[in-house]
Amino acid sequence: MSTLVRGLERRKLLQLAPALVVLRHLARPGQVFDVRAFGAVGDGTTVDTAAINQAIAAAASAGGGTVLLPPGTYASYSICLRSRITLLLAPGATLLAAVPGKGRSDGFDRTEPVGLWGKYQDFGHDHWHDSLIWGEGLYDVAIRGPGVIRGKGLSHGLGREVGLPLPTVPGAGDKAIALKNCRKVMLSDFSILDGGHIGFLATGVDDLTIENVTIDTDRDGMDIDCCRNVRITACRVNSPWDDGIALKSSFALGEVRATENVTISDCTVTGCYRLGALLDGSLRRFTDDIGPYRGTPVGRIKCGTESVGGFRNITISNCTFEGCRGLAIECVDGGTAEDITVSGLVMRDIRNAPFFLRLGARMRGPPGRPVGQLRRVSISDVVCKAPRNTMPAIICGIPGHPVEDIVLRNIRIEQQGGGTPAMAAIVPPEEIHYYPEPVTFGCLPAQGLFLRHVRNVTIRDVTVESRLRDARPFVWLGEADGVDAVGLKLARPVHAPAFLLEKVRDFRASRCSKLAPETIAAVAHRFLP
Repeated sequence: MSTLVRGLERRKLLQLAPALVVLRHLARPGQVFDVRAFGAVGDGTTVDTAAINQAIAAAASAGGGTVLLPPGTYASYSICLRSRITLLLAPGATLLAAVPGKGRSDGFDRTEPVGLWGKYQDFGHDHWHDSLIWGEGLYDVAIRGPGVIRGKGLSHGLGREVGLPLPTVPGAGDKAIALKNCRKVMLSDFSILDGGHIGFLATGVDDLTIENVTIDTDRDGMDIDCCRNVRITACRVNSPWDDGIALKSSFALGEVRATENVTISDCTVTGCYRLGALLDGSLRRFTDDIGPYRGTPVGRIKCGTESVGGFRNITISNCTFEGCRGLAIECVDGGTAEDITVSGLVMRDIRNAPFFLRLGARMRGPPGRPVGQLRRVSISDVVCKAPRNTMPAIICGIPGHPVEDIVLRNIRIEQQGGGTPAMAAIVPPEEIHYYPEPVTFGCLPAQGLFLRHVRNVTIRDVTVESRLRDARPFVWLGEADGVDAVGLKLARPVHAPAFLLEKVRDFRASRCSKLAPETIAAVAHRFLP
């Protein structure tokens, strides 16, 4: 063997060495199926769909195994996963969503038929096959890195991409990864750049782990819909134009199914970085004049908006929010959201309500369902610095349907302030049937907390600081029954009442700034102090 050939072989082995190390630590035994052995080229131009799918089919026929994408750029349309398969993106490997041809005949898999319930959710949430990677009815499936999935050829669903079809056009693709009715799924250690409408959609997936995944995109990062037993940890998501990590419970499966037993921990969500800036480490920020939604980017963690099945047993802990909207828990489609704990959040440069708990009656689901419930939520140990935000945190039900059993503890909120007497006099509209967003209510008559249609609320050791003089009360309570306020601290010189009570019953306050201990059985309208 010539010296040149030996040198080339040695360099190839060194290039593959990191992937081989990863293979040694895979939990699933079986053979390794290199996609290049099935004809994949990996030059970024040749479409390698057939070769990748053949490698997956061969691994499935062998009873399971690992399908390896070695270093290279593999342009592809839809890749169909199988049970007992690990798709391994080696260091230096990029799986590239190819741009559909003009005739669309060589594009992504066609969308599957949808029942009459398709009208209850967006197009992107009830189709799975039109994705770069998809699977249905599978078990024991993994996608591992540290390679990259890049959604160059994926549509975002807004019709603004030059040269790409709308998602409804046959051959179009709109998601990086979509899984339906699967179990025992592991996603770890890879990155998604520009994931289309949704970077990762999981619908009806049980026993799902998402660990150390980075998503840098301009629509939804990950949507976890009607799933059970989910663990999301150590992930980073930059999604200025849409939600970063969203739990949903839609009617996409044609049945009512809750999302439950979910932990989200040690994650970072942002909405302030340009596409790719989180992934490449440059952290290039938008400026407000060209940024998404005129300086109010999304990028948050949210439960909702789709909430037919509701949410149960959810924990969100030790996460950071930066340059995005605050935490949202929305129950507006007839489901029940209950037993949710949120703790250890650090929020910087938040652009609207630091947290938004909304029970409403949008009722996007089968007719005849009653209004849902939002109850037993604890939010604690939160530091929110929002020097450009004038909006308070919001907890809001609707007439006859209060948000219940809420605990707010050890929270510090820094706001811009600047509210005028005219803003303090506003009585916001109910907007019972509207899409739930904090901006729906317009300007709000509170600096720190706006609570309406609530029952059994504890506010303990909460600090509110406004940088600018503000005429609005720090806490606005309307249609409230059973409120305990202990240790409310108003930082800086105070130029407004601590509380405004509107139709409030069973109110107690102690250790609050500027306020002697108070117990009020019922009051129609009163400022304190």
